[in-house]
Amino acid sequence: MPIVKCNDCGRSYNLKPEQYGRVKCKCGSILTGPQAVEGAAASASASASASDDAAGSGESAESDLEAVKNLKAAYDSMREETSQIIVGQDKVVEELLIAVFAKGHCLLEGVPGLAKTLLISTLAKALDLSFKRIQFTPDLMPSDITGTEVIQDDKATGERVFRFIKGPIFANIVLADEINRTPPKTQAALLEAMQEKSVTVAGQQHKLSPPFFVLATQNPLEQEGTYPLPEAQLDRFLFKIFVNYPSDEEELEIMKRVTTPSKVQVKAVVTGEQIMKLQEIVMRVPVADHVFHYAKKIVRSTRPAMGEAPDFIKNWISWGAGPRASLNLILAGKARAILHGNFHVSCEDIAAVAPSVMRHRIACNFTAQAEGITTDKVVEKLIETIPMTQKLGAEAAD
Repeated sequence: MPIVKCNDCGRSYNLKPEQYGRVKCKCGSILTGPQAVEGAAASASASASASDDAAGSGESAESDLEAVKNLKAAYDSMREETSQIIVGQDKVVEELLIAVFAKGHCLLEGVPGLAKTLLISTLAKALDLSFKRIQFTPDLMPSDITGTEVIQDDKATGERVFRFIKGPIFANIVLADEINRTPPKTQAALLEAMQEKSVTVAGQQHKLSPPFFVLATQNPLEQEGTYPLPEAQLDRFLFKIFVNYPSDEEELEIMKRVTTPSKVQVKAVVTGEQIMKLQEIVMRVPVADHVFHYAKKIVRSTRPAMGEAPDFIKNWISWGAGPRASLNLILAGKARAILHGNFHVSCEDIAAVAPSVMRHRIACNFTAQAEGITTDKVVEKLIETIPMTQKLGAEAAD
């Protein structure tokens, strides 16, 4: 088989005549014809280079498949590490990890004492990420979150200069504890950070170090002295997760663990750099057209003014979900699929994440509240109503 040498970089390839002008060198040049290359080493190099180039796309696919396996292994390791501290709450842990790999934020709601704060701090240790906790109170100011500028003397010039002191928002994982206990002005300090991954103070923009996640908690019981999150901020959370009571066996295990000495330490499973690489793998997970249509149908069906909305939506919902819900359904579906070791997103993945994605993006009207209908029940009925079939794409287009 003739040996071809690249005219630009000098790499050698072992190609068939029919491949001339069709195969590209690694430098990007087209290989046009054979040139003499002496020596056994050059021949071996040519053969290896040609096979690398011919199998380039195959190797890329294999590397992605290997990355999926690595992500699944990392997910299992993180579940194992957190289970040493947290008893039960498997679904909550899974949804938190889905949010992490889908680059999303989470709002956790549950009564006091369900280890919401402990769960988030444990997760930060397993992910080897910097962690800051902010206790939201009625007197908390925006500068207490973002940071502030202070005047200092410059020792070199003797002049007074402003210096920015970073607030606790400058961390990889920020726990906004009892976020509904602070006024809207302070709550809004998180909006830019959650969306643009930056903070603006005194006209100066400061970038946050990736990866960045806001994991907020709120107590549904006490209503006095609380400030419900505005819809615009709720929409920035990928998930709203309900943290429920433990089972009978889990509560017994909690009692035994907490009331006896323990030296369990959570080990770091992945680093921040690895998380960002795994997030890119998640973004490349393929999604079939009928899955896109299925997610779109779920979201558009929540809007009462739309003709495709079912009758129960028109009777129970005052306003439906926006386009961000469609995006988050797909992103969360991708992360769930890959964390379960699958190489593509299915309608089942979309249906599994739909309650946590949708429950804070739709609002029940007075009629629904009077009948005891919650947003979860509405989403559950939507999932039962909308078929998971490949014909859905054609149906949605009609």
